[in-house]
Amino acid sequence: MGFAQYHEPPDELPPAARTFARLCASLTEEAEAIGWYHQRLAIETDPEAVAVMNDAVGEEYKHFSMDLEFLLRRTPAWREIAQGVLFKPGDIVEHGEEAEAEALEGGDPDSGDASLGIGSLRGVAR
Repeated sequence: MGFAQYHEPPDELPPAARTFARLCASLTEEAEAIGWYHQRLAIETDPEAVAVMNDAVGEEYKHFSMDLEFLLRRTPAWREIAQGVLFKPGDIVEHGEEAEAEALEGGDPDSGDASLGIGSLRGVAR
């Protein structure tokens, strides 16, 4: 069994981290499959083949969405950022910057504060 989704020794990771990594890998695989179907559908001319592939890509959309929801339920900051970006009209990047600032910095993205919300290490003895 391959462990390409791990960047740390798998036996040192707690079960929740291993499950999270599996779902991240699954999310990536579903996104890849969606991309492949998109390419295939762009050039396919047989209507019956198109119908079959449209049905198959629908399954990939469902699986991607389920994987994403699983991960978002276990990562509150990621969920908060996603809620600030997804399904909103307007500038995607602007929504992303605002959502990130709110979730990780607790404030205004234009404030100049580059904090990740982890506090300062100044004055901490080494």
